[in-house]
Amino acid sequence: MGNNTSNPFKEIAGQSIGWGVVMIALGVLALFAPMASGTVVSILLSWIIILAGCAYVASAFAGRNAGAFIWRFLLGALYVAGGGYLALHSQIALESFTLVMAIIFFIEGVLEIITFFQFRTFNGSGWILFDGIVSLLLGYLIARPWPSSSFWAIGIVLGVNLIVSGFVRIMYSVAARRTLEALS
Repeated sequence: MGNNTSNPFKEIAGQSIGWGVVMIALGVLALFAPMASGTVVSILLSWIIILAGCAYVASAFAGRNAGAFIWRFLLGALYVAGGGYLALHSQIALESFTLVMAIIFFIEGVLEIITFFQFRTFNGSGWILFDGIVSLLLGYLIARPWPSSSFWAIGIVLGVNLIVSGFVRIMYSVAARRTLEALS
């Protein structure tokens, strides 16, 4: 490739580095306000559930028969009621979401480790293994003292996870860029 031609892979790697920096900044913000971060995540997820319920109710009117209407309407009402309950009872929502977050981190860790074994021959792939191990550890740190971990876990663990994932994204993207430059 000539010097005047831009390489789309280098541009993608550059964008990935930028997103890594954003992830690190959001992680630092979550670390400085863990209870506020947990509450915001809890409220946001509750409202997403409510809006999903509204979408089900709206889609009920597009049903072609009474059975489809009733099923969608009842499902939508269940979502709205459940999301509303969680929005009004933030402690229960925070505890529930904390447990779900622990499960998500366990699954993320396992998937990252599997991904590492698929890409272990590539430069920088060790960072994927590192990310997987950290995600597993974070999941354990949340699940072990649950539900008492609900007050701090979402904000702190989300912050740490964002920082580590952002750092890994930057390191992997830098390694990919170096590989591309070596091939040019």
